[in-house]
Amino acid sequence: MKKLCFVATIPDVVHSFLKGHIHAAADKWTVKIVTNPDGAELLSDLDAQFIPLAIRRKVSPWRDLLVLIQLTILFRREKFDLIHSIMPKTGLLAMLAGWLAGVPNRMHTFTGQVWANKQGWKRGALKTFDKLIVLFATHILVDSPSQRDFLVSEGVLKPGKGIVIGHGSICGVSAHQFHPDAKVSGAVRAELGISPEQTVILFLGRLNRDKGILDLAAAFADIASHRSDVVLVLVGAEEDVPFARVQDICGVHRERLRRVSFTPSPERYMAAADIFCLPSYREGFGQVIIEAAASGVPTVASRIYGITDAVEDGKTGLLFPAGDVAALTKNLLTLIEDRTLRQKMGEAARVRALELFASEKITRELVELYEKAMA
Repeated sequence: MKKLCFVATIPDVVHSFLKGHIHAAADKWTVKIVTNPDGAELLSDLDAQFIPLAIRRKVSPWRDLLVLIQLTILFRREKFDLIHSIMPKTGLLAMLAGWLAGVPNRMHTFTGQVWANKQGWKRGALKTFDKLIVLFATHILVDSPSQRDFLVSEGVLKPGKGIVIGHGSICGVSAHQFHPDAKVSGAVRAELGISPEQTVILFLGRLNRDKGILDLAAAFADIASHRSDVVLVLVGAEEDVPFARVQDICGVHRERLRRVSFTPSPERYMAAADIFCLPSYREGFGQVIIEAAASGVPTVASRIYGITDAVEDGKTGLLFPAGDVAALTKNLLTLIEDRTLRQKMGEAARVRALELFASEKITRELVELYEKAMA
């Protein structure tokens, strides 16, 4: 029987993005997962063997060299027919180790570039790492057409290279998990102390600058000074922006902020939202956008590569130039003040999400790619 290996930095990424693919692959082949042991309980329901390896997100030359050696030994011992990696540093280590170990099929999925909004030597160094991933991989997957175009324009990919599964997205969206649900919406609002009459803006993601969280805080502070019926819900772990910083920006309106540090059930908060907001500076696709869309929620987001594939501007949401707080504020107010437009866009967003990005379609096409590669 053919043997597949998925490699990721943290179990949360495997659980969030690869779970459906792993279940489908396990019906055909032997599947193993290599990732950090912290949080491995998330993988307990997967039909795959878990192999713990202390991969860290931060760069550490000696520790990363040790991981490279461990991966190379593991790949040689297991004799995998195909390895598939996700996340930048893990991708470089896995593709190089797979090449050294002679794994015939080495796939990596690009889900955005950490160097996209950087300058100087950092941009050059990080871009070089992505070029090395391409060099050592046999197949490069990209989770949106516009991201593929960006990689070609930057010289990371050659024209005609880079595979986009379906219309984009690493895993698609499940209509069973994400859908409008008035009962769940009421329960979540009650938990957070939000009335049915209030308008909920939702942000779901890491609290960091690249996600535009400071821009959203500034926009909300402005909106809250004119509208007393709007609440901002932030769901996600703190990174380089503490929640206290968001509270400071919102000032006297901080009582209309709600915070959830982590949730294994993002669909609950999507169901409770009226508007989803992702004012990001870099994004490979914007998976959370199509999850909101499947829940019947329109999005206000920045007009950058990746997001332009997830949002149809003017139909399923509204786009604005990244970093333009005034434009962000204006777009949010447009949907806050026009309930009919909000509902119309939400309905269109749900139809588009399930038509173009259904998880079953994405998994089926990926498994077909595996079959073709291993044939």
